[in-house]
Amino acid sequence: MTDRIREKLASLRADADNALTRAEEAESKNKKLEQTLLEKEQEITSLTHRLNIIETELEKAEAQVTELKASSADGEHTKTTSEGLLRKVQLLEDELDAAEKNVKETVEKLRQVDVKAEHFERQVARAEQERDAWEKKYEDAVEKYKKSQQELEELEKSMGDL
Repeated sequence: MTDRIREKLASLRADADNALTRAEEAESKNKKLEQTLLEKEQEITSLTHRLNIIETELEKAEAQVTELKASSADGEHTKTTSEGLLRKVQLLEDELDAAEKNVKETVEKLRQVDVKAEHFERQVARAEQERDAWEKKYEDAVEKYKKSQQELEELEKSMGDL
């Protein structure tokens, strides 16, 4: 009977250790995801800043194109400069489109990381609840074991008195 109690206690200890290990792993994953989330937020900030700079450059280039068109007379030099600026405007627009696409993709990835982080936080909470339940079962089993041990000692004592 004592062996069964010891086996049960050993099993409960192993289960509690496993639950604690799972909780620690889930917490580790959660920290990694939070770090990834922070990196993605920084990347979004950087891309947003870059996008603003590109938009400013685009506006300047468009203003220059407008000025050159308005002030230009017939001349090869003006035509060449205007074409160069138009190419630059086109390149800036292409770069702006690419940056906007990159921002959208990064925002989507960030949303997915957020979802994963919430999922792992729920897993950590469940693992902690399991751990708490196993600890409670362990404490109850230890208490029952001590009570059984005490009853056994009393029984041995009363049998010894007979």
